[in-house]
Amino acid sequence: MAELTIWQGGKARKVSFEGTPLLDAVLREAGVFTPHPCGGRGTCGKCAVQLSGAVSEPNDAEKKAGVRLSCQAVLLGDAVVTLADTERDQQIETAIGEQPGVLRPMDGRLGAAVDIGTTTIAVKLYDLLSGECIGTAADLNPQRAVAADVMGRIGAAMQGDLKLLQAQVTEKVETLLREAGKGVGMPDVLVITGNTTMLYLLVGRDPTCLSRAPFLADTLFDTDVELFGARVYLPACMNAFVGADITTAVLASGMCDKEAAALLCDIGTNGEMALWKDGTLYVTSTAAGPAFEGAGISCGCGSVRGAIDRVWLEDGELHVHTLGDAEAVGVCGSGLIDAIAAGLQSEQIDETGAMDEDELVLSENVALEPQDIRAVQLAKAAIAAGMEMLLETAGTDYGAVDKLYIAGGFGSHLNVESAAVIGLLPETLKDRTVILGNAALAGAVQVLLDCEARGTLSGIAAKSTHVNLGGDPKFNEKYVEKMFFGDDF
Repeated sequence: MAELTIWQGGKARKVSFEGTPLLDAVLREAGVFTPHPCGGRGTCGKCAVQLSGAVSEPNDAEKKAGVRLSCQAVLLGDAVVTLADTERDQQIETAIGEQPGVLRPMDGRLGAAVDIGTTTIAVKLYDLLSGECIGTAADLNPQRAVAADVMGRIGAAMQGDLKLLQAQVTEKVETLLREAGKGVGMPDVLVITGNTTMLYLLVGRDPTCLSRAPFLADTLFDTDVELFGARVYLPACMNAFVGADITTAVLASGMCDKEAAALLCDIGTNGEMALWKDGTLYVTSTAAGPAFEGAGISCGCGSVRGAIDRVWLEDGELHVHTLGDAEAVGVCGSGLIDAIAAGLQSEQIDETGAMDEDELVLSENVALEPQDIRAVQLAKAAIAAGMEMLLETAGTDYGAVDKLYIAGGFGSHLNVESAAVIGLLPETLKDRTVILGNAALAGAVQVLLDCEARGTLSGIAAKSTHVNLGGDPKFNEKYVEKMFFGDDF
């Protein structure tokens, strides 16, 4: 039996294995997960490790990346692998704005609201008698080790990893609940929101129905289940790819309580949006990809220490700010949008995405390459085209929209000016844009602390009409148009 020595954070441990498995399989067995934004195809390079010993020769993907990849390297015998330190210092959005004015909590002593995002998981624990927030905890979603996006995770679940994916998320949520409570005990009741796929994986439900046309979920939840020894309410999803996180975000925004038209957009790996117009909530989703989360970008990273989070043009030169004022280690989503906006303003990038030089240098160690610009073009085109399709379906335009609400972790740090410069958001709504923070979590808190909000939440889902963009030639036409940078709304 061979042995793998795993070094991480200055500590080593040894695990035994038989045969000639992929390095990644041995790491998973040991409970260690490396990120795979590309789904383990060896194309993103994000699972790069230092590897020595009895291992396979680098394959074509590794030769191209110039590193050993955990998803590609094969262990032939005793070996040593060194992994990057954990990303536990990731800055994850947990701000939720004001709490409900009336306290009508769900039955119990302690309650928790949980938002299971594709990239992050956030928890808030409450004393249900007083309505006081006892603690908050957040971390990266460990399912990122399997795939960065929902389709990658659905595919993995169908290929036999459903139990693994369920275990990853339930173990992480339980850990965060204990961390938030700091010894006061586990909650009696929970409200857990998330996109449809995340809820499927949470309860261990086969997501095959979400993987192929006509993409009809065999449940949209709005139900109670038992998890973590507690009663858990899973809010209603509105479609296979417009999940409970959007339902709770709409609740938190209050947009359906007003007569004026309003638009809500959660900009992330799966761009989800909702338009409230004349008593109907039009909803849709677009596959934006993980670029806004820093995944799939050559120098991309999450909101970790050293991530470039802001870029601006001053005296004709690019200037950057990093989280923690540390040495730049990469660029996160907000910095990525800023960088391209600054590149457009300095004419280092043109409206087609072409660059004057081979790369756009942001710091000594960080630069954007042509494929990074292309990834942002694809992502922003999907979001911009999706919003316009909602408006056209409802027979209106941006001039009639009173508010544009931006939800989600990425949106919380978005520079609206930069988003308008690149054409991600319309210039006309720049002054009517409201950043909500983690609106999905805020809505879950409302349901936890006001039991009447559950009925309101179900009513929001009932008012929804899904706008299917798949295969729509008009959407495809708009998508191509929105590939160009600039405000052409």
